[in-house]
Amino acid sequence: MKQNLQLMVAPMQGYTDVVWRHAHASMSAEAVDYYTPFIRLERGAPRQRDMRRLASSLNVNHRLTPQIIFRDIDEFRSLVSAVVAAGYNRVDLNMGCPFPPQVKHGRGAATLPNRRLLSELADEMKRFDGILFSVKMRLGVDATDQWRDVIDVINGMPLSHLTVHPRMAVSQYDGPLDEAQFDALLVTTSHRVIYNGEIKSPSDIDRVIARFPSVAGVMVGRGLLARPTLFDEWRSGREMDSDARLERLVALHDRVFEHYAATLCGDDQVLSNIKSYWEYSPIDRRSLKAIRKSATIPRYLSAVRAITFDR
Repeated sequence: MKQNLQLMVAPMQGYTDVVWRHAHASMSAEAVDYYTPFIRLERGAPRQRDMRRLASSLNVNHRLTPQIIFRDIDEFRSLVSAVVAAGYNRVDLNMGCPFPPQVKHGRGAATLPNRRLLSELADEMKRFDGILFSVKMRLGVDATDQWRDVIDVINGMPLSHLTVHPRMAVSQYDGPLDEAQFDALLVTTSHRVIYNGEIKSPSDIDRVIARFPSVAGVMVGRGLLARPTLFDEWRSGREMDSDARLERLVALHDRVFEHYAATLCGDDQVLSNIKSYWEYSPIDRRSLKAIRKSATIPRYLSAVRAITFDR
């Protein structure tokens, strides 16, 4: 089971960009799948910043699937065409983003109960010959059983897999996971299913595959930002002690920092990009405060060198 389980890195806006992905892949012994933060339209066209980042990610050291977010079939068609033109043959559909500004405008999790749109998507996907599509979704917008109303349409989509975060969108990232509904979805869908949500340690992966032995893989976001060695530890069956994990966390930071220091201009630009690296890390409160207050690169680096884990 360990050798066959797919390990995936979740797309996270502001965190899992090409710099972080490249650094993580260069330090990880595991072949994992990475997903871009969602690509969207801006003023009727694919956002240029997203497309530049996508171009810079082509043929690097990790396998990458671009993710798109959309509210109708025209947006879907435009974004898929742009991704394919950029040289990619894999596209992930964001049908799970819970953030109100996206949901309010019919994107992300708001697409899930839109049965008419899902039917149009199922037909449109078949027109993109040779493209592997996947979907990342929630169980619903404001109820965890809403997937039941559209699973027949989703089953008709030509998907490589379905990634499911077992919460409703209004819960965002808080509250219990509805594992009973996830279990019901597992036996109802015809697609391979990837589990996503609250995986923070190797034992969490073991728990998921023991609870749901038919899952094809796991996708991890925040847990991997806090513990970049998580997949390596799980696959090897050997958990690192806190000192070793902290050493790897800082080493990954250093690679990301070196890139920003070499490509950005001035302390303010570098610090505004790098400080978010620590947001999900289990470092002690005093270290995090010192990092946030750092106004110059020397002070920042001094704070980083003094980091300890929260006990």
